[in-house]
Amino acid sequence: MTDKNRNNAAATAKAELPRRDFLVKSAALGGGLMLGMPLSGAAGAAEAATGADLTQWIAIHSDDTVVIRIARSELGQGSFTGLAQLVCEELECDWSKVRSEYADTNDHIRRNRIFGNMTTGGSRAIRDSQEYLRTAGAAAREMLVSAAATQWKVPASELTVERGVVTHAGTGRKARYGELVAAAAKLEVPKTPKLKNPADWKLIGTSPARFDIPEKTTGKQIFAADVRLPGLLHASIAQVPVFGGKLKSVGNVDAAKAMRGVKGVVEAEDWVAVVADNWWRANQALKVLTIEWDPAGNGDVSSESIKAFLRTGIDAKDPAIARKDGDAAQALAKAAKVIEAEYYAPFLNHATMEPQTATARLTDDKVEVWVGTQNGETSIAAASEASGVPLDKVYLYKMHAGGGFGRRGPFNEYVKQAIRIAQTLPAGTPVRLQWSREEDMQQGRYRPVSIVRLRAGLDDQGNWTAWEVRQSEQSVAAGVLTQFIKDGVDQIGVRVFSDSPYDVPNYTNEYVMRNTHVPPGPWRAVAHTNNPIARECFIDEICHAIGKDPVAFRRPLLAKKPKDLGVLDAVTKAAGWDKPLPKGVFRGVAVSDSYGSFSAAVVELSVRDGTVIDVKRVLVALDPGYVVHPDAVRAQIEGGAVWALSAAMHEEITIEKGRVVQTNFADYPILTLAQTPEVVPILVPSGGFWGGVGEPPFAAIPAALNNALFAATGKRVRSTPLKLHGFSYA
Repeated sequence: MTDKNRNNAAATAKAELPRRDFLVKSAALGGGLMLGMPLSGAAGAAEAATGADLTQWIAIHSDDTVVIRIARSELGQGSFTGLAQLVCEELECDWSKVRSEYADTNDHIRRNRIFGNMTTGGSRAIRDSQEYLRTAGAAAREMLVSAAATQWKVPASELTVERGVVTHAGTGRKARYGELVAAAAKLEVPKTPKLKNPADWKLIGTSPARFDIPEKTTGKQIFAADVRLPGLLHASIAQVPVFGGKLKSVGNVDAAKAMRGVKGVVEAEDWVAVVADNWWRANQALKVLTIEWDPAGNGDVSSESIKAFLRTGIDAKDPAIARKDGDAAQALAKAAKVIEAEYYAPFLNHATMEPQTATARLTDDKVEVWVGTQNGETSIAAASEASGVPLDKVYLYKMHAGGGFGRRGPFNEYVKQAIRIAQTLPAGTPVRLQWSREEDMQQGRYRPVSIVRLRAGLDDQGNWTAWEVRQSEQSVAAGVLTQFIKDGVDQIGVRVFSDSPYDVPNYTNEYVMRNTHVPPGPWRAVAHTNNPIARECFIDEICHAIGKDPVAFRRPLLAKKPKDLGVLDAVTKAAGWDKPLPKGVFRGVAVSDSYGSFSAAVVELSVRDGTVIDVKRVLVALDPGYVVHPDAVRAQIEGGAVWALSAAMHEEITIEKGRVVQTNFADYPILTLAQTPEVVPILVPSGGFWGGVGEPPFAAIPAALNNALFAATGKRVRSTPLKLHGFSYA
């Protein structure tokens, strides 16, 4: 972005979006200079010294304000703070003077993807960024120290740094970072600065106040749904209700256009939108239209027909093989006891609090988009594709998102729609497209539907000798992540089974892909939501069949996997597994490693009248290797528990006549505060690796819940939601 465009963007943010003060990025504007990993060594540093925005991660101003640029997205998980902690741990600056801002996506494109990966998904924000962000902080610190050493003509080894002040003990001289930054920016950036030993960390592992919390709690935070620009128009949209269908005709257009505030009706191949001077009027006019859709041959599809389609995968003769150890078929034939079960998982929606929303403004020389996104690169590419404008002429203003969970990652159809609508308006007219809750519910990219058949063989001593898993499911990778499909296997879909930590000598994981017209998408933890239920509940079925305690049975099978065993031991110790429970209280346990981390859960509950479940406690042990912000991690565990309990009891997307039945929270209920139990986070970071945090807490909870429910009722539930089996939460 040029200085002129940067000034314009800053002025726009200040005048039109009353959010956090915009910290200027250029030294010429802010009286400071940039530090970070430059594009080309000394040449880059020379440009930075003249005020050019040539480096990306760190800006230090003359008043010692430190600005950390964040390439990932803040979705409520705390990345805006945690990523800054990584930089500042090595930078040794004054945390009270640190601020975060989003990395400029247009700048990122212009400078050959200088900020690296901008994706926020798969619990990767911290674990994928930690090394290069810590390196950037360490390099900047060494440059500042070197500048002071040169100025004072003393060895750099004699200098110390604390809270953004460089000190020479021998002479008592001191200099603030803001005083040294101009000289430091002229130096070559160290390529391999020395990083701290984790034992010496002072900021990583603490919980400073998060940057995103104050404005969220006071209502000052501006989300994409809150964007207001001069001359802004609003759009409401209706999309073809049967996925893959087309628009046939639109009637009553003149009546809609005659309604108060309506500015126009926009038609596309598979949607219709109304533009008005406020969103409510646009939505009301949209309801006046008589729209006829072509279902494109999918008008007879139902949930039952989809299940029948999945059944053909369970019975298929030529499954793909995701993993094969030993000879499971032969071992099953020789087994003294064979146990078999089948588990079903339905479509689930993301149901983000903020519906899909984007604002677009097109002028003769550029495209501007305001959006809450999990991937700035995907969003800017979508805007470029829809507008036909080159990437370097597209300016994306990233907003904090009102929920993501995977929905705002690879799919950016709402960005394309906003661009298409803006193209029908006079140049320079901004338009904010916001989906209604009904559109958001019925136009999701859903957690894939699946059936899993499991067979276990045990010898006459009760040893687990054979295991066969057959998955028939829709592929989440087939639509947008095709690089994860190998030899007919969706590598995402087989997680939990293909990488099972349990030591069973003869094991086969078979996979059959059965895609439907209903589009799947990444859903918080994806396969680590349904597959752990099948795996961990089936293991409990084995335990019940041979009369073995679920923990005692699992421990030797995990002996070669100390991280999995470690979280199992941590959660059962915290739960007092070896101690009796109060009368009428029952518990279940489950283990699941995911996204580089290891977790285990214990759920304690009672059941009234055979159907009303009172969840007393949910305990979750998590080992992500290192913990940057403990309070944020505990919050992720608590949120993961709510997410998991909600999905287990309430949530299901069903299909009739090719379309989604559910329309709003009335028929797609989520967990209420009154139903939320005590959640006990147990952090057991063992060090030596970096795992994810956002998704791993979910994985073991639904399985532990189902196992506790069986302990309480003797009823084995092999599909969700539990409400379909007559259960409810107290």
